[in-house]
Amino acid sequence: MAYTEAQLQALETALAKGEHRVSFGDKTVEYRSVDELKAAIREVKRGILEQAAATGLWPGAPRQIRVTTSKGF
Repeated sequence: MAYTEAQLQALETALAKGEHRVSFGDKTVEYRSVDELKAAIREVKRGILEQAAATGLWPGAPRQIRVTTSKGF
């Protein structure tokens, strides 16, 4: 599912205020616990990072280049 930064912001704002109900546009979701709300935030962040990696906006895992040299034999 495609998530937006606005959805993430709405979830984080609700968590900061201690609310269990999050409204975005014409939809409202009520979470049963803070842990469930935190899980939703993790899911949205993961989705946003996956979308960024898929579109090339986020480079993904960093690459390592190792160079070794020696003097003589």
